[in-house]
Amino acid sequence: MAKNITPKEKNFSQWYQDVIRVAELADNAPVRGCMVVRPNGYGIWENIQAVFDRAFKKTGHENAYFPLLIPNSFMEREAKHVKGFSPELAVVTHAGGAELEEPYVIRPTSETVIGHMYSQWVQSWRDLPILINQWCNVMRWERRPRLFLRTSEFLWQEGHTAHASRKEAEEETLLMLNVYQEIMSKDLALPVIYGEKSMNERFPGAENTYSCEAMMGDKKALQAGTSHFLGQNFARAFDISFQNRDGEIEFAWTTSWGVSTRLIGALIMTHADNDGLVLPPNVAPVKAAIIPISDDDEKLKDDLEPMAEAISSRLDRALGAQATKIDRQYHIRPVDRFFHHLQRGVPLRIEIGAREFAGNLVRIVRRDTSEREMVSLDTIESRVKDLLSDIQNRMYKQAYDFLQKNTRDVSNFEEMKEFFASKDSGGFARAFFAGSCDDEDEIKSVTGGVTVRCMPADDDTRGKCVFTGRDNARRAIFAKAY
Repeated sequence: MAKNITPKEKNFSQWYQDVIRVAELADNAPVRGCMVVRPNGYGIWENIQAVFDRAFKKTGHENAYFPLLIPNSFMEREAKHVKGFSPELAVVTHAGGAELEEPYVIRPTSETVIGHMYSQWVQSWRDLPILINQWCNVMRWERRPRLFLRTSEFLWQEGHTAHASRKEAEEETLLMLNVYQEIMSKDLALPVIYGEKSMNERFPGAENTYSCEAMMGDKKALQAGTSHFLGQNFARAFDISFQNRDGEIEFAWTTSWGVSTRLIGALIMTHADNDGLVLPPNVAPVKAAIIPISDDDEKLKDDLEPMAEAISSRLDRALGAQATKIDRQYHIRPVDRFFHHLQRGVPLRIEIGAREFAGNLVRIVRRDTSEREMVSLDTIESRVKDLLSDIQNRMYKQAYDFLQKNTRDVSNFEEMKEFFASKDSGGFARAFFAGSCDDEDEIKSVTGGVTVRCMPADDDTRGKCVFTGRDNARRAIFAKAY
């Protein structure tokens, strides 16, 4: 049976929760703020993980694993770090029936423990660079959780690198930012604005933070990924020092960068509609659902199911292993079977009935447009490939057009306040900014939550600051954000 969804125009927040429910992506866990990721949701994460992992390895990074528990003293050694994360820390004080001599923090991120290990691995410039990535879970205690967007425990990757020079580390930081932007655009169909974060929005302990900012369907921003140039801050705190080519001892230059299961939330809020999830084919767990349709058991067994299995094998070979799924839910009505896959975001539905079998044809229905067509089995591989490619490109264009339509240049602060004041307006405001952290706080207070999302990397235009009036201010993107 089709499950009801609140229209996004009526209540965007409830619509988001409803899409997660009907698409069977995740449930709230018994522990407040945590989630259970269901197979359909985890299948999306596996595909997201795969495309990023290939890119990381292509750029010379290797995967490793570091402990879940971090000595509390490690957090205290990086004062800025612990100041930034202390309200979100979950601390283990007892184990094995006894109180621990030193509490352990459940990792909110791994700069500290990785810095400790790097200090043992690095002695000479010959030991650098270290290019390591970790796929793991982290915990940051959330007071107002929302599935995928903000949960106390979530899945992510965190890259951590150490270099012999500032230049190498800065190049690494921007390289990974570009990797993120390319994959988000190409595989997730998420157009993003990428650039440098303001001082208020920097990662604790970083010299510079860069991010990819995406516009969601309610015109709010979502920070989809971050890349941090840490300078020598963590190297000094954890003594990651080495002998350089001149025989002198100096501290390494480090970076960190990460994306998380928040990207699934981004996919939902960018692409889903009032019928349910809509997935870009590149990360869809099932690219095509094959549905034999008949109320004649003998016809199903002798004709339609063998045809479905042959099609599935052919498409799996053409598209990649397990790209298709045969629907054998014969106990429910065909229309409900159709809607089951529609709500789960499957890009294509391939229907086979008696007429299709007789004509050596299939009916293919697109999830994104609901368009349908009859396709000969002789050309099914090429046609399915073309359709999936078209869906992927169309979804990106649709999201890109939405971003462009709802991004506006503003020249003064009054104009900015008006832009964000109306319930039906909002989006991204593009303006020049050269203010302080206090100025950012005042802008946020006066506008009801508007922040500087980033200074775009591909825009070096200068002008008069929208808030302070100072000249030579950088272009910035302002928005309300998740």
